[in-house]
Amino acid sequence: MKIFVLAFLGALSLPSPTLAQELYQYQPIVPRWISPENKSGTPGAGGIENSGAKGHPYETLKAGATLVLADIQGAGIVRRIWITVNERSPEMLRSVRLEMFWDGAATPAVSSPLGDFFGAGLGALVPFENAFFSSPEGRSFNTSIPMPFRRSARILLTNDASKDVNLVFYDVDYTLGDPPPDALYFHAYWHRKRATTVGQDFRVLPRISGRGRYLGATLGVVTALAYGETWWGEGEMKVFLDGDAARATLVGTGTEDAVGSGWGLGVYAHRYQGALVADAKTRRWVFYRLHVPDPIFFQSGCEVALQQIGGAEMKTVLAMQQAGVALKPVTIDAGDREHFYQLLEADGPPAAASTAPDTAWMNFYRSDDVSAVAYFYLDSPESGLPPIASVADRLP
Repeated sequence: MKIFVLAFLGALSLPSPTLAQELYQYQPIVPRWISPENKSGTPGAGGIENSGAKGHPYETLKAGATLVLADIQGAGIVRRIWITVNERSPEMLRSVRLEMFWDGAATPAVSSPLGDFFGAGLGALVPFENAFFSSPEGRSFNTSIPMPFRRSARILLTNDASKDVNLVFYDVDYTLGDPPPDALYFHAYWHRKRATTVGQDFRVLPRISGRGRYLGATLGVVTALAYGETWWGEGEMKVFLDGDAARATLVGTGTEDAVGSGWGLGVYAHRYQGALVADAKTRRWVFYRLHVPDPIFFQSGCEVALQQIGGAEMKTVLAMQQAGVALKPVTIDAGDREHFYQLLEADGPPAAASTAPDTAWMNFYRSDDVSAVAYFYLDSPESGLPPIASVADRLP
């Protein structure tokens, strides 16, 4: 068990033992499943209703109610969670709230809308699989992220909608036993800015303190109508590590670049990166990046930000600006480094920028609706991050 957990928590990028070794070597790991057929995971107590013939396969989650998916006493590791519900509208996937508490903490380590946590950003549940999550046919939620706990684990679903969820099926699969001393606690934090501020980065993960590992994020973007069909994804991803202040240590080159694509963003689902929605007609994009082969550890703190920058031909951007659209030009790119003009330097743009053709590419700060759920490990079961927004702010 120690080898398995350390491989996941400490060095996910390292090769694991061969499949044959994992399969044939005995390990003294005690498995437990919690489901509606055995709500406590008690040995020999599963499937006791209706003479064992599928007597209690699901629960009903009433409007305003909370369903306890798991309440585990003692030490162990959650290995897998599977959930499916009959009501899978975007509204319901944002209204049902998933929370996880480790070791009796007063605040949740995980607090996220159900859909967003499992990769269905903006409530868009589509078939996909990546290293942490999957929905094989777009009707279910699966995760296999290992989640250690030392004294207790409590996993809840709360229905913040005014409508019941009649059918909730679930499994919480875990193993008993102490995790290694250096095991970290799993966290997930969701938040949203309905209109980002022009010139300010969106905080994918607000500043946290402690020792841990940033695992990645699922993000959703709904672009503002004012910008028309201009491209929204020029912003660079930045990771501030430990003592970083005004400038980050880790900085990418663009939004689609951060998720492994380039020159725009279409639909794809890969193991560590993907875009599950890329719909210019409805102005919606959902994408993820998971840092497994390129681990991001931190010793004292971490913050992750995404610049809110878009781009279009200069004549289009200047016409929007003239019309009063909220934006701020950043650069002009006329095709190569010699003709790449920085507009925000202290001494102003170079004189040569005025010679750029009106078809040159212009990057500009903009404001869109952006949401994200960030996944990370931390050496504490509480992160100190603000509570999740109300359902009224999650839905519009």
